[in-house]
Amino acid sequence: MKANNRFRTTCSSFDYEPDIRQFPEGTKTALDAAAAVGCTVAQIVKSLVFIADDHAVLLLVSGKNRVDENKIKQLLNVSKVSIAEPETVRAQTGFAIGGTPPFGHVQQIPTLMDEDLRDFDEVWAAAGTPNSCFPISPGELLEITGATLAEVKREKK
Repeated sequence: MKANNRFRTTCSSFDYEPDIRQFPEGTKTALDAAAAVGCTVAQIVKSLVFIADDHAVLLLVSGKNRVDENKIKQLLNVSKVSIAEPETVRAQTGFAIGGTPPFGHVQQIPTLMDEDLRDFDEVWAAAGTPNSCFPISPGELLEITGATLAEVKREKK
C-alpha cells in the first residue's frame, strides 16, 4: 500500500479526512515544501523523531525553527536526547524521513508540538511521502496528535 493511502486509511480510523496534495517538485525539506505549497517556511510542520534516553519522541516543529535538545531534556526529564536514525524513524512511524506525517503512525509516540505553530491559521505537514502535504489548523493538529504544546526552539545567537 502506498504511503499516502496508508496515511489516509489511518486518518479515517479517527474520522479525519486530510486534503492531501501532490507536489512533483518535492516537499522533502521545509524549504522545498514552503516553495511548493506557496507559504512561509514557518508554516511547515517538521515531524522529527528523537530518542530521549531509550524512548522515541515525536517533535512537531515549525519549519523555521531548530530544536534545542537541552530544552527537550528538561521537558522530558531525561539525560540524553538525539535525532533518530532513518531506520528508527521508519520503525517508529512506518514512514521515511522527508515524508513522515505528524500522526497516523504504526505506533503511538509521545509528541511535543512547537508553540510557534499556533501563530498561524493553517500549517502544512507531510502526508506520508516526500512529495505530498496537507493543510491543517494548529488546533486540529494539537487535538489529533494529543501533543503537549512546548517551547522547543533553539534561540538564535
